[in-house]
Amino acid sequence: MIHAYNELYLADAQNHLANAFDYAINDCGLSPDWFAKLFVQSKLSSQFERGNPAIIAGKSGEELVREVLKSLAPDERYPNRRFSEERSPEYWAGWALAYYQWVSGKRFKEIFLRIPLSEILTMYRVFHEMDVSNFVESMEKRFNAVVLETKLKTIRESRQISQRELAIMSGVSLRSIQLYEQKVNDIDKAQAQTVYKLSRALGCEIEDLLENPEE
Repeated sequence: MIHAYNELYLADAQNHLANAFDYAINDCGLSPDWFAKLFVQSKLSSQFERGNPAIIAGKSGEELVREVLKSLAPDERYPNRRFSEERSPEYWAGWALAYYQWVSGKRFKEIFLRIPLSEILTMYRVFHEMDVSNFVESMEKRFNAVVLETKLKTIRESRQISQRELAIMSGVSLRSIQLYEQKVNDIDKAQAQTVYKLSRALGCEIEDLLENPEE
């Protein structure tokens, strides 16, 4: 199996993400899912996924959190981290999640879309004393059990436009739209002109319709 980055950095990555979750939730008072959203929207998330040593080994958990939050409140004074000999559920969630991301190579964005951090925290009671491989197995089952709607369908329905109406508005065939929304055809591999027509009709950016725009 090809892991997300070199195993030499794994222990640091686990420890720092664990401390980040613990600090953000228990010291800064952020809700788990709100901080998870901020984390995946930040540049730190993608660098963490790629195993950038400056991020996964070079920044403490507290520094990671402050880096994530500074775009929202650059002049905010954040509390000092409280240290405890006992590992909190939030610490365990960060530690275990860093391992799962390393093993699976999945993006944090895709993980949290299917399994919110608040749900991962509920797994603490069952899995924190088990080998981390049991957590990974459970995460894989949960991840694969969730079938997400395509971005095309989500945006179309948010505009209250039917598939037939979108076909007329965009000039893209009704059947093509149906196949993209059913994931029979991959919209990421569609002709640029097709995605452009759909984006214009829906009033969104082309990237908003792609399932994996960064690949």
